[in-house]
Formats: sequence, C-alpha cells, structure tokens
Amino acid sequence: MIALKSAWEVFLLFLIPVGGGIPGGVLLARTRGIAWPIMMLLYFISDVVLACVFEPLMKTFIFIGRHVSFLGRFIDLMRKTVRKSASYYGTKTGPIALVMISFGVDPMTGRAAARAAGHGFVTGWLIAITGDMIYFTLLMVSTLWLSDVLGDGNLAMTIILVLMIGIPWAIRRIRKALSPNPQ
Repeated sequence: MIALKSAWEVFLLFLIPVGGGIPGGVLLARTRGIAWPIMMLLYFISDVVLACVFEPLMKTFIFIGRHVSFLGRFIDLMRKTVRKSASYYGTKTGPIALVMISFGVDPMTGRAAARAAGHGFVTGWLIAITGDMIYFTLLMVSTLWLSDVLGDGNLAMTIILVLMIGIPWAIRRIRKALSPNPQ
C-alpha cells in the first residue's frame, strides 16, 4: 500500500507540465525506493494521460476558434509559434525534427507540430512522447547523478531547474547575437 501511495505521489509530480515536476518527482521517487525503470514507466503514463487530456482540448479550441474571433486569433498565434519553433529544426518536419521539437520545447508543442505535419492522434503522440521521454531520461540521469555528487537533493533540484531555464535562454540569446539579421 505504501509503495502504491509513493508511486501515486511521484506520478502526480510528473503530471506537472512545467517547472520542477521532473527533478522533484525523480528525487521523491528515489527517497521512496522507486527504481529508475518504474520512474520512466510513471513518466510515460503521465505523458499518455497528457495526450488523452490535451488532444480533446486542442480539437475543441480549434473548433470553437472557427466561430469565436478572439480564440481564432489566439490559435493562429499558436500556429505561428509552432512554425517558429519548428524552424529551428529545419524546414522538413519529418519524424526526427518533430521528436526534437518535443524534446526542445514540450510534448504539447511537439504534438501540435506533428498535427500540422499531418500526423494523426497515435503517430503524433508517439512522436511527441518519444521526444519528451528522451528529455525526461536526460533530466532523470542528470538529477540522480548531481544529487549523488552533491549529496543534497534539494541543491541538485535547484541547479537542474536553473539549467532547464537557463540553457534554452542562453542558446536563444547566442543565436540572436550570431544571426546575420537580428530581429
């Protein structure tokens, strides 16, 4: 019963779409004696839940956006954002580029990009979840390793969170500075 409760708590942290859900969930899982393969399974299940919640919401917003001008403009803005995110990975949005979008941004953006590329529910989410699982694996290994090196899970989680935010920000700044025509 305790193991199930612990797994449930980790799963709930993994459901948080942004922020400290991954490093927090990984460290909580470790303290509760949950092995890394189970962590990966819990995270995968959280992605499946995300797919089952996000997909109907996305389709509902698209449908309503055809009739409500404000929402339609918002959806157009989101399409432009997805296109801009996808442009960093090349002009062809094949499966590898779509996986990288999910890895580099988030699975919802990865799914939206996969949908824009013509992929249906199952293949689109498989692509998005693949990128997100690669991202999760990288963060899980980094969090566990850093926690071992530092001997302090809270400090490790803080460093991982700063890096999760700081590295993409720094890359964008560097790309902008190196761009021949900065915007």
